[in-house]
Amino acid sequence: MLFEMKDAVSRLRKTLTQTGISSADSNQSSSSLNSSSSTNKDSKNNSKYEFDFDDDSLPKVILNGYLPSTKNRLLTPDMCDDIRMLMPTRIQLYTDWKLMYSLEQHGASLHSLYDSIAPDSDTPMRVGYVLVIKDRLSGIFGAYSNEPFHPTDARRYYGNGECFLWQMEKVPNVSIDRDTNIENNTKQDISDYRWRFKGYPYTGINEYAIYCTSKFLSMGAGDGHYGIWCDDSLIHGVSGPCLTFGNDTLSKEGDKFHIIGLEIWRVG
Repeated sequence: MLFEMKDAVSRLRKTLTQTGISSADSNQSSSSLNSSSSTNKDSKNNSKYEFDFDDDSLPKVILNGYLPSTKNRLLTPDMCDDIRMLMPTRIQLYTDWKLMYSLEQHGASLHSLYDSIAPDSDTPMRVGYVLVIKDRLSGIFGAYSNEPFHPTDARRYYGNGECFLWQMEKVPNVSIDRDTNIENNTKQDISDYRWRFKGYPYTGINEYAIYCTSKFLSMGAGDGHYGIWCDDSLIHGVSGPCLTFGNDTLSKEGDKFHIIGLEIWRVG
């Protein structure tokens, strides 16, 4: 199920503004509420994906773990602001994101990935994990897990309904110059862009949230498709629409992609 975070926050702000106006003028409260109910019909239909607070109220995320020599850094604090809005409230409040595994810093090995993110005695009980992947076409996508990825000896899925998949697309900001003629009216600076976030929460259709072995890591399944699947060499991956998260194909390359970068962050 597609979730456009910025649109949801915008609809929420509009709803809160209308409610405030209604409370200020008690003589018109009934008509205001009726108007709000009519004009925000679509927003109510999507209320399960809206939040009770403004994303600007959350403290800024601090990313810890990149080495000075790390060239391919996949995350920025602004990207984290979008990703964490689908996390459980208790996890959203954590400002410390720690890099547990990086393809560039730790090498291309699924075994190394499992070892790097394994919790120790100092790991807090309630934390989350963010998987970030970069493909050959510079697409950025990934997943959120309520527990660390680890191989299971038996064929057993784990994870719960807090898990989700996500993707980000870099889109240009367009500015309008009114002082030029109509042919040159729209200007686009290729260095000026923003990230558009799409999230795919757990649907509840099945319980195939996470399944990992010594040979692969995966999240989401159903109808013969994995939401995300990565091989043990962390070179090749697969992504397709799956029932667990109702997602689109996440990679810009298509259902099969090449892993150029991969990171796992612990939130909390």
